[in-house]
Amino acid sequence: LFSLVVLRYLILSSLSLPSSMHLIQVDSVQRWMEDLKLMTDCECMCILQSKPISIEKDEQNELILSSQYSTCDNLQLLLKRAWIISTELTRIAQKLEKNRWQRVHSMTVRVNCHVHSMINEYNTSTRSSSEEMHQLEKLLIDKCSEFTAFTERCLQTEDEEILKSMKSCVNTTLTTVAQYFGQLIELVLTQEAQNLLRQIELSGSLYVTESAISSLFSLAQEGAHLCRIIAKEGGVVVLFKICRQDCFRCLYPQTLRTLASICCVEEGMHQLEKVDGILCLADILTDTSHSEATHAEAAAVIAQITSPHLTFTQHLSSFLENMEEIVTALVKLCQEASSGEVFLLASAALANITFFDTMACEILLQLNAMKILLAACSDKHIVDTPYSRDQVVTILANMSVLDQCASEIIQGNGVQLLMEMLFEKSSSGNPAEAAACERVQQKSAVTLARLSRDPEVAEAAVKLSCIPRLIKLCRSPTERNNSDSVLVACLAALRRLAVMSPDGLEDSDFQQLVKPRLVDSFLLCTNMEESFV
Repeated sequence: LFSLVVLRYLILSSLSLPSSMHLIQVDSVQRWMEDLKLMTDCECMCILQSKPISIEKDEQNELILSSQYSTCDNLQLLLKRAWIISTELTRIAQKLEKNRWQRVHSMTVRVNCHVHSMINEYNTSTRSSSEEMHQLEKLLIDKCSEFTAFTERCLQTEDEEILKSMKSCVNTTLTTVAQYFGQLIELVLTQEAQNLLRQIELSGSLYVTESAISSLFSLAQEGAHLCRIIAKEGGVVVLFKICRQDCFRCLYPQTLRTLASICCVEEGMHQLEKVDGILCLADILTDTSHSEATHAEAAAVIAQITSPHLTFTQHLSSFLENMEEIVTALVKLCQEASSGEVFLLASAALANITFFDTMACEILLQLNAMKILLAACSDKHIVDTPYSRDQVVTILANMSVLDQCASEIIQGNGVQLLMEMLFEKSSSGNPAEAAACERVQQKSAVTLARLSRDPEVAEAAVKLSCIPRLIKLCRSPTERNNSDSVLVACLAALRRLAVMSPDGLEDSDFQQLVKPRLVDSFLLCTNMEESFV
């Protein structure tokens, strides 16, 4: 039997297509009416013949483009149609496994028509195509025609043995169609990236350059694979050239935003290192003549390339050389931020840098960054979301390993802020926001645990009733959104505070949450029923 996993890999491994397609369910006639917007006249008859009017369940699940996309630009239309083709190919494999030959044939005809339309539309809109692309187009069209003819022959026989032998050939042909299709889309996207980069590099027109950068950004938003293609074609090099020309200053924010997208992949990071991109970013951040928007987008690039989730940042040796300048500029940006978005980008970059190198924490301490961040948290217009508070408490947690941080926390009323963060809860119920709230609770507990080695901080925490709140978080799963990481952090903080102030706990709390091994207390709390609290 044909492997669905292998087919989906063949289709998707060489391209990244939009996942947020607008799909609707319609009957056969309505389906055909929608397809008229995408098919040429000669193909409409073929489509009509392949769609018998029926109430078969599968007919209600066909995938089509919603009419709202009729005015999309050519590249977006290509990507959406390619997504449909890849989905249909996967569904053909599913029907083939169930020996649904009638459905296999009708879907094969439909894929054939979509492939013809995709190629015709692209060739109509593009100015030039390479010989390699024409060859791939011919191979794909010929193979699709062969596939359609093959499945039609399968409909004309009812002999099980013959169908069984033909099924293997159909599988092979389907795999070949998927391979040619993937190669063609890869080539098309590569050519599009090349054309846009050529426009950016050669055009002296501000309008043309802006338009090309905007299109490149849209292309990069389609996924990591598109970013790899752009990076391999020299996209990072071309964009940094723009960032080094004063005549394009007004395009810096847009250019930097595109760079941040492309640098989510390893190929983009390598190119950034080769063109001294870190030095360019440092120059932009430290140049006071640039707008706040430009500084914020430069901070976004820094946040992207220093992300602790990436595994390929070790080669950024030049970052260490410019780290003090960059950190200083980011702290200033946090202090002078005029909006929550600017503060979020700058603080996210700082938070990532504190993971990137421990020396950053010492630089932050020298710059009075803790005082600046604590002051910003009191301004609800600047630190206005759990995401911003997540960045702030990340910096505090990483800085709290330094002994000198305790006095800074006391002076800036930081213990009060950490206590407030233990109450962080999502107001919208949004999963991403809820996850950010969990991180805020966890990191505030971690910071308290680390700082409470200082008696003055521990005393302040006890006076602010941190112990009852930590107990509540441990005993009530809903208070911590059923998060195990929050539970572990709260148990650690509670044990540290219990050493400094044993009178703050009732005997039952001490016996269950402090005295046993951490793992035993953890298991006890995770098995608690809500009614126990």
